[in-house]
Amino acid sequence: MTDKIAIIGSGLIGRAWATVFAGNGFEVALYDVVPGVAAKARAHIGRNLRELAGFGLVDDAKASLARIRVAKDLADALKGAKLAQENGPETVEAKQALFAEMDRLAPRSCILASSTSFIIASRFAEGLNGRNRCLVAHPVNPPHLVPIVELAPAPWTSTAVVARAKRIYEKAKQVPIVLRKEHPGFVLNRLQAVLLAEAFRIVGSGICSPQDLDKTIKDGLGLRWSFMGPFETIELNAPAGIGDYCRRYGPSLTRIAEECQGGDPFGEANVGRILAEWGDMPSPEVVKRVSDWRDTRLAALKAHKRNAKRKPSGA
Repeated sequence: MTDKIAIIGSGLIGRAWATVFAGNGFEVALYDVVPGVAAKARAHIGRNLRELAGFGLVDDAKASLARIRVAKDLADALKGAKLAQENGPETVEAKQALFAEMDRLAPRSCILASSTSFIIASRFAEGLNGRNRCLVAHPVNPPHLVPIVELAPAPWTSTAVVARAKRIYEKAKQVPIVLRKEHPGFVLNRLQAVLLAEAFRIVGSGICSPQDLDKTIKDGLGLRWSFMGPFETIELNAPAGIGDYCRRYGPSLTRIAEECQGGDPFGEANVGRILAEWGDMPSPEVVKRVSDWRDTRLAALKAHKRNAKRKPSGA
């Protein structure tokens, strides 16, 4: 029997989640509180699926799209669902209201997961009868092309629920990680926040242009990190591994880290300096064109990584 997934909210992230699940054999019910939005989203999802099929990431775009139906209301979307992926407004109040409705309407066995980027599950699930089945499942935009999913349970979330959720995301060919405790911003956004803050400091203080800083990531760290994380990377950068790397470079890295603590990198004055160098803001048409180009390149990279040989073991 095919597992059923409810996608609650059919904006950018909801559309991508529907693409992920339908493209990997799940039945998907798509719901949006705004009339007509889910139906329009389904057409967009069809384009996503066709592009993925072109890279061999989806077997049959037409069959995948046929697995997506537009639900008439929230109860209809949740009927028979094994997992509900919520993609509503990014406020605690909105999450609380929506999760209360989902907890009331969803089957008792249905996992309730939020795509929130920053709000921990205990903020919106504490008062629910079914709070033990609630967690955060934070993706990276766009989820159908970047497969990491951060599973962040509340203190009371059942370990069995976390394990079941992990299996569902793995079946959908995502890469779930499990946080051992709640932490605002989870893992990815905390790492991203530090990198962004230092990028703003570097450019704002006149060390280099914003264009050259972007090159440092996309033609430097980004290439190296596309197949290895930071721990794996530094293990290869010293003869005796991570401990040796820290002995050699730790004092210098500590001094740099201490220098990175000062000032607000996102303050108005510093942002103004960066925008003056960055140039004119692109039109919505240009943003759409560049976003489409990015998604196509990400699909190609995802296909390459899927087809690449596994990293040698025993290193």
